[in-house]
Amino acid sequence: MEETKKSLNFIEHIIEEDLSGSYSQEDLRFRFPPEPNGYLHIGHASSICLNFGLGLRYNAPVNLRFDDTNPAKEEKEYVEAIKRDVQWLGFEWDKECYASDYFQQLYHWAVDLINQGKAYVDSQSSEVMAQQKGTPTVPGTPSPFRDRSIPENLELFQQMKEGKFEEGVHVLRAKIDMASPNMLMRDPIMYRVIHKAHHRTNTDWCIYPMYDWTHGESDYLEQVSHSLCTLEFLPHRELYDWFLDQLVSEDKLRPKQREFARRNLSHTVVSKRKLLKLVEEGVVSGWDDPRMPTISGLRRRGYTPEAIRNFADTIGIAKRENVVDVSLLEFHAREDLNKIAPRVMAVLDPLKVVITNYPEGEVEWLDAENNPEDSDAGSREVPFSRELYIEKEDFREEANRKFFRLKLGGEVRLKNGYIIKAESCTKDSEGKIIEVQCTYDPKSKSGSGTEESLRKVKGTLHWVSVSHALPTEVRLYDRLFSHETPDGDKDVDFMEFVNKDSLNVITGYLEPSLKNVKIGDRFQFQRIGYFNVDTDSTPEKLVFNKTVGLRDTWAKLKEK
Repeated sequence: MEETKKSLNFIEHIIEEDLSGSYSQEDLRFRFPPEPNGYLHIGHASSICLNFGLGLRYNAPVNLRFDDTNPAKEEKEYVEAIKRDVQWLGFEWDKECYASDYFQQLYHWAVDLINQGKAYVDSQSSEVMAQQKGTPTVPGTPSPFRDRSIPENLELFQQMKEGKFEEGVHVLRAKIDMASPNMLMRDPIMYRVIHKAHHRTNTDWCIYPMYDWTHGESDYLEQVSHSLCTLEFLPHRELYDWFLDQLVSEDKLRPKQREFARRNLSHTVVSKRKLLKLVEEGVVSGWDDPRMPTISGLRRRGYTPEAIRNFADTIGIAKRENVVDVSLLEFHAREDLNKIAPRVMAVLDPLKVVITNYPEGEVEWLDAENNPEDSDAGSREVPFSRELYIEKEDFREEANRKFFRLKLGGEVRLKNGYIIKAESCTKDSEGKIIEVQCTYDPKSKSGSGTEESLRKVKGTLHWVSVSHALPTEVRLYDRLFSHETPDGDKDVDFMEFVNKDSLNVITGYLEPSLKNVKIGDRFQFQRIGYFNVDTDSTPEKLVFNKTVGLRDTWAKLKEK
């Protein structure tokens, strides 16, 4: 049976139409253009997967271009983090480009526009210029400097470039149409003075181009065929095209801007400004805190590149914005980790079990399967002894028929081990159970083939041997915000919705096979969830992060 062909999204339809028209396959080139003023987040991941995915689909090159036009906010640290994130997601770029590579060319083109009477130096404050812009229904008022002479504009622009003016004294504006219904066309600013060192050009420049002036021209210089932006740039397309109209040569490909909708994720924020606030106010430990929606945060938490790519593929590309439930991202994490994560036993809330009829001092090594989803994953040995830890929630003194875990007089199977029966329990002075005394059936060992080993009991528990257990710091993460759309209400500060219980640090007890784990290793703690080794982990003190539970617990809370 022929495999069903996946339908094209609207961006791919645009490309197909271009290919059936004047474009050739060799004309196609895409780009991912982050500004290096913060760490990439899950929203950027969708854009990365779109652009690089198109590159793979059409066998076309994709540039990684840093839109580094604001030295006040951009840092080398962010450049390196962005490159690391793109590579981690599994993509390779053709050319590593920077808007700053084009500063000289952009300057020459700006001078050309001044000479053509299409740009002028304005000497008003930003507040006055904003007032003159008008409203969408009221035309703007021309600047008194709009008709400055070309020689005067050239001289002032040169002096701006030489650093002879303070910031905010002069700007260069395009002379377009102060009555345009598109507010962005009302003589937009092209250059402003900034006296700060740039991460690449240092102090070579004192004037820096605005994004709208840089964007299309960078695309043109790199011969990008399709410049894909999020929907908020739709009003900018007219300006993108106007700037290109002034300089495009007929013998070169003209880029086209097209827009797609953002996919917002529930229970989080993706505004760099808001993420920075979380970092600066100590709500999280940094940009890579595992609760953050940054790619580096997701990586540290234990998400796989495959899970994020599959998530981006599932939500797809659309023309209308909507909120995607974070549980879909968690689903893809579970689905991928289920295939690749070795199974191990860990007890996070320990209750001591003593097997009274098991010989004191004896240790038995039991065979345990590493991953039932992967036949090549092999097995390992885990130690079994008289004293074990199980989870507190796995024992009750009294319970109804639907409780299939351990209860007085009841039996359960210990994973990879024996069937045990709870005979009695010990309580402390407050009445809390601190120990359970059990007996075991020596002939019921898993996999032994005996009649007793084949006996059916309804509950199977994970456990660790007390004397062999590795005490480990375990960080249990929950959603960073309690509200589905924390920044959805303009009258309420998004910080009001920070989940105070988003991190719970406990001591867990792990089977000894995990003694030599490496940072980034991922595991399934059986019956609990998926965990990975945190970057804070050392051989002397292991630290694990909870990536995601085995089931969507939030869905259950919603139902209640």
